[in-house]
Amino acid sequence: MTTTPKTDSDVTVVHLMRHGEVANPDGVLYGRLPGYHLSELGRQMADRVAEHLAGRDITHVVASPLERAQETATPIAKAHGLDIASDERLIEADNIFQGKTFGVGDGALKKPENWKYLTNPFRPSWGEPYIELVVRMMEALGAARDAARGHEAVCVSHQLPIWVVRQFAERRRLWHDPRKRQCTLASLTTFTYRGDKIVSVGYSEPALDLVPAHLRAGAQPRWGKGAIKGASKGFGA
Repeated sequence: MTTTPKTDSDVTVVHLMRHGEVANPDGVLYGRLPGYHLSELGRQMADRVAEHLAGRDITHVVASPLERAQETATPIAKAHGLDIASDERLIEADNIFQGKTFGVGDGALKKPENWKYLTNPFRPSWGEPYIELVVRMMEALGAARDAARGHEAVCVSHQLPIWVVRQFAERRRLWHDPRKRQCTLASLTTFTYRGDKIVSVGYSEPALDLVPAHLRAGAQPRWGKGAIKGASKGFGA
């Protein structure tokens, strides 16, 4: 019995990109709220990644419908002469603290009525269940893979959805310490498929030199008094 050897047409690469920095002077957890756009630095991050991917065989660009994701995708799509598709499944995770500042001493956490939302970090109790994130993100990745068969696709999404689907693909537990996500602004989490199966997951940070030190992967955000406005509070973004 003979088997047909695999060819390059069986390999598809899907880059799952986190959006660039957002203009957020009040430091709120903006979640799915409309009206939050890239900052000037965020636009520079998007341009840097577009330059990094310019020589790649990208045939499909898709983004979360939120402005910051669409704006991040724009220079990448332009560099390859493509339109940007939108996919609701790439949207930010739902979160009970959306629209609030979030810190131990200066935000929603100091109000006892909010403590009930912090009882179960495994689901989690404050937002969209991790397993639901995995289901929709795997569907979005599969759709991008199908649209770019034998080539490469870029999907622009948000930190928590990207990190959770990576955890799933690497067969790790979904619940985690939000401060330890490896998903810096404008980073690429790259899924390589052979046929319909993910065979490897990679990670890169083409715009790392533009990312403030306190927002890099593994950095510990500052909480409470003296917190850095606009810094990740560990619940998405």
